[in-house]
Amino acid sequence: MARESRVNGSQHFDRIKEIVLNRVERNRTVTLAQLKRILCLHFGRTYFRRRKYVDLLTHVIEYLLYTRKVIVVNPDGLNAETVYGAVSYTTAVFNIITKEMLSMFEQNFRSNPSNLLAQNICTMYDPFKMSLSRQIVQERQDHHYFCTKIEGSGVPISSQKNSGRCWIFACLNVIRVSFMKTYGIKQFEFSQAYVFFWDKIERSNHFLNTIVLVTKNGLTLSSRIVTSLLKNPIEDGGYWTMAVNIIKKYGLMPKSHFPECYSSEDSRELNDILNSKLREFAIVLHDMVIRGASNKQIKDEIEKDMIIVYRIVGICLDIPKPTFNWYYRSSKNQQCSYQKITPLQFYESVVRPTYDLENKVSLVSDPRANNRFGQLYTLDLIGNVIEGSKVVYNNQPIEVLLEACKNSISKLNEPVWYSCEVNQKFSSELGIEDLKIHDLESMFGTDTSVTMTKSERMLYHDSSPTHAMVLTGFHSENDEITRWRVENSWGPNMHIRGHIMMTTEWFKEYVFEVVVDKKLLPKHVMDVFDQEMIKLPVWDQLGTILFVK
Repeated sequence: MARESRVNGSQHFDRIKEIVLNRVERNRTVTLAQLKRILCLHFGRTYFRRRKYVDLLTHVIEYLLYTRKVIVVNPDGLNAETVYGAVSYTTAVFNIITKEMLSMFEQNFRSNPSNLLAQNICTMYDPFKMSLSRQIVQERQDHHYFCTKIEGSGVPISSQKNSGRCWIFACLNVIRVSFMKTYGIKQFEFSQAYVFFWDKIERSNHFLNTIVLVTKNGLTLSSRIVTSLLKNPIEDGGYWTMAVNIIKKYGLMPKSHFPECYSSEDSRELNDILNSKLREFAIVLHDMVIRGASNKQIKDEIEKDMIIVYRIVGICLDIPKPTFNWYYRSSKNQQCSYQKITPLQFYESVVRPTYDLENKVSLVSDPRANNRFGQLYTLDLIGNVIEGSKVVYNNQPIEVLLEACKNSISKLNEPVWYSCEVNQKFSSELGIEDLKIHDLESMFGTDTSVTMTKSERMLYHDSSPTHAMVLTGFHSENDEITRWRVENSWGPNMHIRGHIMMTTEWFKEYVFEVVVDKKLLPKHVMDVFDQEMIKLPVWDQLGTILFVK
């Protein structure tokens, strides 16, 4: 049934899109009034009052405008409300809170003793902890046992502290597993602060270049794109591809050679300083473009800005040394070393032979009707290294992601970087991610999220990827995987010694992206990477930065 709905949704999306394009003149220009007439003529005035169709209409129009296949003009200077008929409070009010209504609400509340008991509990304690299902907790007590797991992973358990660097930690935690096995090392961490340092530098430069680009393309400060960019010029969160871009350009170094510091573990003040300066720089660059400054003048201005950015980041995070010496003791107890090696040499000659980033690809599962499976997507204007790779998503059914994760762990003995919405149906204290972990129905007389599909949660901004972690094992019963072993980066004292148990049902609802080796994927999945990428706007739900602390 869900499959049928998806197909129908895609067909409706295409139908609306084609009708608009077929009726618009060759120059693709249309007024708001003309657009309204086109839609009403073909679909009737009541068609888009239905919930699922109004969503489709919104996405079609947004797609056509964003891809510039249609340009909406308003020659009469009228705003949208004027063209469609002004909305006033006297004609558009559907419900007003009255005293009688409030009295009814309270009477309804107090007539049920369960509400009063729940009130006494939740005014004293955490509602989620008090809603934990004792039955599910007891059933899951032995569920931190896994029949298949990667030995040697998560040593030591890392901690991102009060920062949003989960994507960096998860990436480095994946890379270190095969690295440690190859060199016979029992405990090791790559420097997360090193990757963080260069991301701050590169992302600041990317932001300034992007401001120039959108201004040259005629976007105003009030446009949705520019507003989205200026809201957070720089932040901690990121994506797998961003980590790869930094590593391929700057390499890696052991944590002992560039350790954590105050501003890497708690980056709020650093980000506040950088965000204010970047917005200040954006004002100057915007005005230069408007005045017609040359590209050389703009480049010189950005270079001056970046001197200040480098100074701020260097003061707060320290500056990495150009070379270092690395000593380790092999599994045969032999003392080994690399002398005066650069971080890039360290990655290319020491790390890359054990884990090659070039062989890893990203799969997402986005079930929204207008984002089809078997399509290649990218996030427009989002990145860090200007000359680096774009964030690329190969959209596949969730079953493809599950199979790829299983094969990575069981066949390659390789952990999997993945992104999810971590705080949904989650007991951090018990280390359990399970759709049934909270019995909100008994506490509140209603439940949350489970009444919506994954697609609906994304469309209505109830769900998006927020955190990156690492899959290091799974447990199967009767040839079916029932749960997964997760390594987090919140320190060894969180969850169960830093690990989480995630059910497969939770995976299906709240996991969005996985990164696996190319060799694990069938040809029809790999062929998608040869397609022309469809751009998703900066505000898309898949564009949510992974930032949870």
